[in-house]
Amino acid sequence: MALLRGINVGGKNMIKMAELKKVFEGLGLNSVQTYIQSGNVLFRSDEKIGDLRTLIESGIEEGFGFKVDVILRTAAELREIVAGNPFSQEEIDAVEALSDKECMYVGMLQDKPALEGIERLSAYQNDHDKYVIKGAEIYLLFDQSVRNSKLANSLHKLGVPVTVRNWKTMNKLVALVQEMENQK
Repeated sequence: MALLRGINVGGKNMIKMAELKKVFEGLGLNSVQTYIQSGNVLFRSDEKIGDLRTLIESGIEEGFGFKVDVILRTAAELREIVAGNPFSQEEIDAVEALSDKECMYVGMLQDKPALEGIERLSAYQNDHDKYVIKGAEIYLLFDQSVRNSKLANSLHKLGVPVTVRNWKTMNKLVALVQEMENQK
């Protein structure tokens, strides 16, 4: 699965999913399927992760004329991300009771962040914005809007590319991966 960072946000780096699917298919990737406009692309490939990331990033730049960071996760990794949610259901329920907005998010990083990056980000955690880093994922829980969050706006301080998806999207991606695997 490829998760593209910073496309179709605020009118910038606009990519139609049908065109993105064609680029992925043109790169020789199989069973390509997109999900919503934020750049979630499921596919099958036997390529190594590093080679695959380079191939996809180059293909997008060539096809659309701008660079996009691509975060890759296997089907097993997606399932682990959802299963590994460090926040208790009680914590999530309490936060959701305070808001009519999405509260739970996951940021997927290209690599594990260095200690220096984690220390830079720690200044932005507060009573309203919480996070837990597990490997190359950062789980985020907001009791106010993510749009107004200093923590969310400071994820770049980790020093590695990150793309964020809400919890509903993460669960849907896991379901789509399962459907894809069942079609083998």
